[in-house]
Amino acid sequence: MLSKINTALLLGLTLLSTWVFASPEDEKALEIIRQADEVRSPNKPFRYTLTISEYKAGATQPENKQILDISMRFIKPDGETKADARSLARLIFPPRDKGKVLFSDGYALWFYTPELRRPVPVSPQQRLIGQIANGDVIVTNFEYAYRSTLQGEVPCGDNVCYSLLLERKSAEATWPKISYYVEKEGDNRPFKASYYSLDDRLFKEVTYHDFQPVLGKMRPTKIVVKDTRNGNRYSVMEYSDIRLESLPESWFTRESIMRGVQ
Repeated sequence: MLSKINTALLLGLTLLSTWVFASPEDEKALEIIRQADEVRSPNKPFRYTLTISEYKAGATQPENKQILDISMRFIKPDGETKADARSLARLIFPPRDKGKVLFSDGYALWFYTPELRRPVPVSPQQRLIGQIANGDVIVTNFEYAYRSTLQGEVPCGDNVCYSLLLERKSAEATWPKISYYVEKEGDNRPFKASYYSLDDRLFKEVTYHDFQPVLGKMRPTKIVVKDTRNGNRYSVMEYSDIRLESLPESWFTRESIMRGVQ
């Protein structure tokens, strides 16, 4: 009996040591992911317009388009500042979609339309338009959602990228595994992300484009999403009118959605 207790204690101490004293490579991976997250979105409440266009390969005009007005309250914990991870995505185009809202609180996601009595839970992987899923329109913080491992350095375009493996910390995170490529030079700009399904099949690829000075950093204002299972179509997400805006916390509730949000 004593032997079993000692073994369990030793195992517990080993796990604790592994968690507290992470390898230098893991620490470096975490810092790369953290800096890339700061490029993708500010650590303050902000608002932006998202235009999603669905294209057929070779076409110059989109087959479908959707526009959303999105408010984010993603705030990392810092001293007395509490963490927050909520968002409101209001559908404003096409006109038939006006009044529809996607609301997220952490990993939980709800959809509301005026025809419903109350918001209903939806899957982050459920399609919204084209290759874009519900969870794609909400900025994901990789640092908190995934464990990161630095795998090496690889060429990416005219630059060199860190190659990282991201594995989700919780089953609630949308994607089980992501291969993530972040530019080595400069401020660790994201270059590409490859998303994998539960059966370890490549599901889609995301590339980051049109970096522009936004809220104090060079940030991507266009993201191209390719569904690798359907190679003749892709979707483009374009970000505009990005500004800092701290909406009242009371707006980020299911009850507020039913009363109507601005």
